[in-house]
Amino acid sequence: MNPIELSIFARRIDAVCDEMGAQLRFAAFSPNIRDRLDFSCAVFDPQGGLCAQAAHIPVHLGSMAFAMQQIVAARNWRPGDFITLNDPYLGGTHLPDVTVVSAVFVQGQLMGFVANRAHHADIGAETPGSMPVSTSLYQEGVVIPPTCIGRDGEIDQQVIAELFRDARNPRDTLGDIAAQCSANLLGIRRLKELVENFGRSRYLDLLGELNDYGRQIAQSTVARIPEGTYAFTDYMEDDGQGSTDLAVSVALQVGDGQVELDFAGTASQVTGNINCPLSVTAAAVFYVFRCLMPKETPACAGSFSPFRLRVPEGSLLNANRPAAVAAGNVETSSRIVDAVLGALSEALPGEVPACSQGTMNNLALGNSTGRAWGYYETVAGGMGGSRHVPGLSAVQTHMTNTQNTPVEVLEISYPLRVRRYAIREGSGGFGLHSGGDGLIRELEFLDSATFTILSERRIRPPWGLNGGQAGKAGANFLNGERLPGKVRRDVRAGECLRIESPGGGGWGQVT
Repeated sequence: MNPIELSIFARRIDAVCDEMGAQLRFAAFSPNIRDRLDFSCAVFDPQGGLCAQAAHIPVHLGSMAFAMQQIVAARNWRPGDFITLNDPYLGGTHLPDVTVVSAVFVQGQLMGFVANRAHHADIGAETPGSMPVSTSLYQEGVVIPPTCIGRDGEIDQQVIAELFRDARNPRDTLGDIAAQCSANLLGIRRLKELVENFGRSRYLDLLGELNDYGRQIAQSTVARIPEGTYAFTDYMEDDGQGSTDLAVSVALQVGDGQVELDFAGTASQVTGNINCPLSVTAAAVFYVFRCLMPKETPACAGSFSPFRLRVPEGSLLNANRPAAVAAGNVETSSRIVDAVLGALSEALPGEVPACSQGTMNNLALGNSTGRAWGYYETVAGGMGGSRHVPGLSAVQTHMTNTQNTPVEVLEISYPLRVRRYAIREGSGGFGLHSGGDGLIRELEFLDSATFTILSERRIRPPWGLNGGQAGKAGANFLNGERLPGKVRRDVRAGECLRIESPGGGGWGQVT
């Protein structure tokens, strides 16, 4: 291994993902992708193994890394093929996350794949914003199995129009799909240039060396964790359909250079939409252990090789079709992170931060009549404090990495007025290093609309660590009246919705 050549190679393949992301962002129509940056880009090897990814959305990227091999193996790929999918049980996450995959051939030889995944604010669900309080996958929007939308580099607009015929705002939806395809076209061109620069044989050798390097870093990370078993249980508050206090339990067995994560004891799948496909569970696990690794660790399959998952089939974290999953991708994934970090806090005292807000405070809203529109956002909150520093305030944490929609863009694009957008002072847990504060976000409706909130940590606050206090739980209000954590409401012009996001837990006891 030539470390200089390998480092250059790693940066160049990372740059393919970064440039794809820039192309997707600036070509997208919807604020959700263009302004909130709710998308991710990655490069895969000829077998579907992860080679590189941009620093985009952890739940997107980890799930793609887990599922791409089965997607690749199920098809006889040809040059110029474009495949799209969103089926959570066939490699997706939840229906709004639409993935576009393209094969990359060089001189007739398959050299890999480029892919991007973007969250569409409308995927044809029964409520605007496509994040309903659902009880079945088929209430959450159009379900797309791996479907060919392009051959020989030409996109079939008729197929795309048929797939998204139920979109409330077809201009934005079809424009965003076109942006995703354009990002892949750029990725194909850049990856071909990279392969031709190194030569096909050397390119594949360097991928192997990159995976070996990632595997060495992962194994050295595991070696820092004392051998033994470490367990932790956290809870989902409810599923929006009457089930409450649903356990997310994990036992980490560390030994022989590997970590086995056993989720026995986790609640069975439920009627509501907080269920997860296995790919989302894997994404949360990969994310936590990637946080323990050095910054320069390559985002490749080798970096995730020491980790093994045992997740009971039919459980909350490995649900069976057609269980509803809209909130599993956003809310339950956050709780998996909390549980795995809680277990690691026993193994590595002092290295693990207190609990962050533990929710994405999902807000979907819009109108299906008149000038139909749909919008979706997540609301930032408090980060947990750590041994070294206090937690940050008003940031997206863990499984999401999006930005907020600028107030000006929101008010220009939709019949909404932002009445208040402020730090929720004092919501972070007190400690030697206090947790970060959450946010207060208040919206006034300027026209009749329907909104849906899917949120957690409204009852069980984010926990503190090493004697630090818990952060304040979040809260939702309509016209001053407190709402449940998961709720759908119809509203008229002049009504006001306020979301108060949780603060992070504090770390360490003040003496």
